[in-house]
Amino acid sequence: MNPNYPHPLIAREGWPYLAGIVLVSLSVEWGLGFFWSLPFWVLTLFVVQFFRDPPRWVPVGERFILSPADGRIVAIVPVSDPWLQRPAIKVSVFMNVFNVHSNRSPVNGKVRHIEYRPGLFVNADLDKASEANERNAMVLDTPYGSLTCVQVAGLIARRILCYVTPGSEVGAGERYGFIRFGSRVDVYLPPEVRIRVALGDVVKATTTIMAEWPEPEAEPS
Repeated sequence: MNPNYPHPLIAREGWPYLAGIVLVSLSVEWGLGFFWSLPFWVLTLFVVQFFRDPPRWVPVGERFILSPADGRIVAIVPVSDPWLQRPAIKVSVFMNVFNVHSNRSPVNGKVRHIEYRPGLFVNADLDKASEANERNAMVLDTPYGSLTCVQVAGLIARRILCYVTPGSEVGAGERYGFIRFGSRVDVYLPPEVRIRVALGDVVKATTTIMAEWPEPEAEPS
């Protein structure tokens, strides 16, 4: 398990929403009775499940590239990385409203670059969301190579949160951001990595191994 897990099981990003809906639920129950407050308590449960942020086991392996998000693999395609300007394989994880929306670093590395780009809010399940939607990119350097991890806003997402800055050191599985209410995360990987997931797979942030860095070539004897 990640030894540095400083955040609560209900993400801080959700505390204002949870406090608000609990207050409304209690007010309706006190004023009108439990029957009338029931829909608001159901909504309270939805807010709790949306902002849950459970700890995760980190697989042991220096060459592992972990999934940065919970969700479903909706794309594994060869592309050009817009931030590193090189050929890449894009692996996209779509998060629906029932997934955990905390984003975690896929590798141990150093943040080289952070770039926010405004955009639209089309359905994050569509591939055009990678280029059209509001997004925030993080370029990570590791001893094995570099990759780009991009938070993409969704149809009803209106806030991308990123807590790291250029020069920050991050650990594999370390929490670095959050996206509210349906979204996706795109990972641009070097073509030489070994992909360990398939289209349609359901993945978990940190615990699912998305890819592996290649083994170094043996020195000629």
